Amino acid sequence: MTVAWVDASAGASGDLLLGALVGAGVPLGVLQDAVDAVAPEPIALRVEEVRRGGLAALRVHVDAPDSRHHRTWHDVRTILDAAALDGRVRSLALAVFERLATAEAAVHGTDPEAVHFHEVGALDAIADVVGVCAGFVHLGATAVTVSPVAVGSGTVETAHGTLPVPPPAVAELLRGVPTHAGPVPMELCTPTGAALLTGLATAYGPQPAMVVDTIGVGAGSRDPEGHANVLRLFVGATADPAPDERPLLIETNIDDLDPRVWPAVIAALLDAGASDAWLTPILMKKGRPAHTLHVLVDAARAPAVRATVFGHTTTIGLREQPVTKHALDREMVELRVDGEPVAVKLARHQGVVVNAQPEYDDVARAAAALGRPVNDVLTTAQALCRALLGTGDGTP
Repeated sequence: MTVAWVDASAGASGDLLLGALVGAGVPLGVLQDAVDAVAPEPIALRVEEVRRGGLAALRVHVDAPDSRHHRTWHDVRTILDAAALDGRVRSLALAVFERLATAEAAVHGTDPEAVHFHEVGALDAIADVVGVCAGFVHLGATAVTVSPVAVGSGTVETAHGTLPVPPPAVAELLRGVPTHAGPVPMELCTPTGAALLTGLATAYGPQPAMVVDTIGVGAGSRDPEGHANVLRLFVGATADPAPDERPLLIETNIDDLDPRVWPAVIAALLDAGASDAWLTPILMKKGRPAHTLHVLVDAARAPAVRATVFGHTTTIGLREQPVTKHALDREMVELRVDGEPVAVKLARHQGVVVNAQPEYDDVARAAAALGRPVNDVLTTAQALCRALLGTGDGTP
């Protein structure tokens, strides 16, 4: 299974990511073909070997004609919808531009559809986004972990005048993402870079357990003293953790416990640190009805869970095995049904909401407060949740 780690500890931008992708083995032709499919005017990608802070790196130049056309989000979406792109590249690029439009609208107090892009509407920025999206689709990484992002400090000159670093759009895009100022007082992360990282990331943090195959080092245009202006991309295969570090599935068959006790048993297991616990009805020898108790727990918390099983049930033995677990990023948001708050659990895949479910206890409480049937309030809450599916920000 291919995985990737993006080292953005020195910043991020579209050209840094393009250079890292080529350095990691993505053919330049893959990026160029995607750019050709969307570019309203000829754009050429060109690779240069450079040194940044003493490190060898690749810089990808985007040779595009000057464009004074400040495209709106509608303009960019129309271009992408009409382009002969791989469906995965198109979807990812649309999500990145939507994040940019939403962030710009938030900081300027306007509607995303009314946003006139300055930087991101330019031809080179369109090439950056589409090229990077095509590169990551080509890699086929099932997980992309991004390090804490260096954003810089000081001030920067923009189309809106002098702004503090990180600029407002970058700060908005990186809400909820680990960031730090970085090594030098300059802009280190651009809006395009921030939108790409948050659109690609499935997780944030240090390099995960992986067997590294290729390393790409992308270079920016500047070469400040004492700072390597590069972004590194590690690509490889997942490295399975040692069996004693993987989650455990603990099981036992029980046929002599009063069924009324089971809810208390499961509650005690969750309190002891189990991530999940459930029952399966079974039929044992001589036709005896019974239950299999299943408990999922991290290895470090397994001793407490074993003690809880022995202390709260009649079993005299357990079986267990290490398992591999894949979990989506989750968060809680709040929506309102006729003014009553209801918590909603969101699950994301590559930054996009793929599941949204209201918390039943909140639904029941809201129904009681409103004097309405629980099923009526649940149906309303579920309809509101459906509006969150496929979004990048999860805003109710």
